[in-house]
Amino acid sequence: MSQEDMVKEAVEEAKAKAAQTVEEESEEVTEEAVEADGSKEAETLEDEVLEETEKSEKKLFGKKNKKDKKDEKIEELTDRLTRQMAEFDNFRKRTDKEKKQMYEIGAKDIIDKILPVVDNFERGLAAVSEEDKSHPFMEGMDKIYKQLMTTLGEAGVKPIEAVGQEFNPDFHNAVMHVEDEEVGENIVVEEFQKGYTYRDSVVRHSMVKVAN
Repeated sequence: MSQEDMVKEAVEEAKAKAAQTVEEESEEVTEEAVEADGSKEAETLEDEVLEETEKSEKKLFGKKNKKDKKDEKIEELTDRLTRQMAEFDNFRKRTDKEKKQMYEIGAKDIIDKILPVVDNFERGLAAVSEEDKSHPFMEGMDKIYKQLMTTLGEAGVKPIEAVGQEFNPDFHNAVMHVEDEEVGENIVVEEFQKGYTYRDSVVRHSMVKVAN
């Protein structure tokens, strides 16, 4: 082979190697571009997913907040209604108690005015002799007295027990004291005026004599 042929062959090999190098570099650049595009697309898709998620969360929380406000309003109205019902119940109880007290005061006032009539009946009947007790008039008076006492008893008026009972300042009013060894200490020995209660409340104290 001549020297000229050897030079041509060397030139051809160099060209071939250069072409191969250029082709390999082009393939690497293409792969890098594809990878870059894929990364960009993945990042874009991820951003879109995050954005949609945030929108969904905002919608969800927005609805939840609206529901919470509605629940708060319901709770507020329920609380107000409960308090108003409690206030009304207290007002009703207070009114009933006041009415009852007014009724009790009015009833005791009327009973207190009737008791002197009862006293006069008892004094009048006690002054009648045994012979006159059988008289029709006195029998009629006695029946009226008994009817009056029955009516008062049915209304809740009861006489206070005094003679033979231990003195109790809640029911008895001591106007006299006597020394009597045969009677126990602080015992009522005589009653000058009957006392009465109305539904366990004293209308009039008994006027009594007490041994001490």
